Amino acid sequence: MLARSIGTGLRREGIAADVVLDGTDALRHLDITRYDVVVLDRDLPGVHGDDVCRRIVADRADVRVLMLTAADTVKDRVDGLGLGADDYLPKPFAFAELVARVRALARRSAPRVPPTLSYQGITLDAARRVASRAGRRLDLSPKEFALLECLLSSPGLVISTEELLERVWDEAADPFTSAVKHTMHRLRAKLGDPPIIYTVREGGYRLGDQQ
Repeated sequence: MLARSIGTGLRREGIAADVVLDGTDALRHLDITRYDVVVLDRDLPGVHGDDVCRRIVADRADVRVLMLTAADTVKDRVDGLGLGADDYLPKPFAFAELVARVRALARRSAPRVPPTLSYQGITLDAARRVASRAGRRLDLSPKEFALLECLLSSPGLVISTEELLERVWDEAADPFTSAVKHTMHRLRAKLGDPPIIYTVREGGYRLGDQQ
């Protein structure tokens, strides 16, 4: 099924993604979770995709909508954008283009941050998916890259395990999983010495100097 394939592919790219299969479930998720981007199939069963889009535009002004549809005429694109969608992608599409559009919309949804994040010799270019420390390129997995990006966006601040789980993984992740701990361990090893990520007891993780 296309929706599940998209969800699997986005996760492989380090993007947390929840997958729902009908409009009613989509609205239920939107009521309880704040999303940066919604990839919305216009031909959803249950509540139609057009109606879901209208609800998002009316109630969630900060959520960006990428609408997917099998229709590819100019009128279809105009109609979709007229509903309030931020972008429109006809099927079939190249998955790399979908990922690029989702990331572009996410940058518009999130608070403005520099295109390149840097802190104490660590540099991360989110658009090029490249990270380095002291000029040494880091070979990071998508999850390791996403964790580092979260920490670099708020240096010196404590980010809880729960927040990292929500931002880097998705609703399918077990809240009692040790995925954050294990991924953080690998990230620290790849960053090398001196240590720059610290565990805050009963708090989470912090990027910065030891306190």
